[in-house]
Amino acid sequence: MATRTAEVAVVGAGILGLAHAYALARRGRRVVVFERTPQAAGASVRNFGMIWPIGQPAGRMHAMALRSRDLWVEVLDAARLPYFPTGSLHAVYRADEAAVAQEFCDVAPALSYPCEWLNPAAVLWRSRAVRPDGLLGAIWSPTEITVDPRVALAQLPGLLAERFGVQFRWSTAASSVDLEAFDAAIVCTGHDFETLYPDMFRASGVTRCKLQMMRTRPQPDGWLLGPALAAGLTLRFYESFQVCRTLPALRERIAAETPEYDRRGIHVLVSQTAGGELTIGDSHEYGAAVDPFDRAEIDDLILDYARGFLEAPTMEIAQHWHGVYAKHPEQPFLSLSPAPNVRVVTATGGSGMTLSFGLAEETVKEMGFR
Repeated sequence: MATRTAEVAVVGAGILGLAHAYALARRGRRVVVFERTPQAAGASVRNFGMIWPIGQPAGRMHAMALRSRDLWVEVLDAARLPYFPTGSLHAVYRADEAAVAQEFCDVAPALSYPCEWLNPAAVLWRSRAVRPDGLLGAIWSPTEITVDPRVALAQLPGLLAERFGVQFRWSTAASSVDLEAFDAAIVCTGHDFETLYPDMFRASGVTRCKLQMMRTRPQPDGWLLGPALAAGLTLRFYESFQVCRTLPALRERIAAETPEYDRRGIHVLVSQTAGGELTIGDSHEYGAAVDPFDRAEIDDLILDYARGFLEAPTMEIAQHWHGVYAKHPEQPFLSLSPAPNVRVVTATGGSGMTLSFGLAEETVKEMGFR
């Protein structure tokens, strides 16, 4: 039935696959989505749920993230899904962190980041979740949004099916031969490099990244996090902050004082779900083979650092897990055409939620879908 009633096949029902299905369907294309598992279970449901434009480098990628944010709001409102448009705070507690944060706030507005430096009093006015002891200030950015990825990925297929007639073939692995039956195909299979076009993936240089994360039990009495939180370690992680001349000194101090954070690729973010839980993470371990066993010491490092800037009614951890995503060592994402009218889009690294809808819009335009 799918081959007779759909023009375009999308492989993968993670957020990139759903975003491409949405971009195609709103242009009037008949779409079928193939997902090899009964429901999305990969990196798209194992993350913070952060749409995080402030982390993208200035220029094309930041513009894509902002466009993606606008499309996210459109989709979330249409699906009546909860989300927090509460922005973000990067709280800082050391002089070298404050130097980077203040420099970024000086130069970033000219690069289209609507951020500002807040003194400690202004930070605590915006968030009662930031620990006041030793606080020097924070970067405030209004553009960040938080969703619960588990809820969003479970419910967005229903919106696409009901409003746009998108077909879903769950528990169905698509082969390259299957895709030949369609006018075009877009493959968004995350870190699955073996099922479709394995030779292309081997030649691309793409690899895998494993990250460990946690979620608390629901915060009591309706307590709200407010803006999503980050701190000094994050300033060395996202490319956006590389414009700061003060950044090397911060990196050197972290490497000298706390080399375990570099060794495990740790920086710490905190978001909240509509159910009140806090999501806390994460670490980064790269390689084609993923260790299936999580390390308690990594979770301990993450939580120890989080307690340095986060004050929450409960830090009792209810869930531990790891996610795996695809990442290219040099490019912000992978977009290749291994066969006529086939586009593979993956390896957005840790920015899949942030870039998904903007990247999908760009992809379908490049493929000639207007």
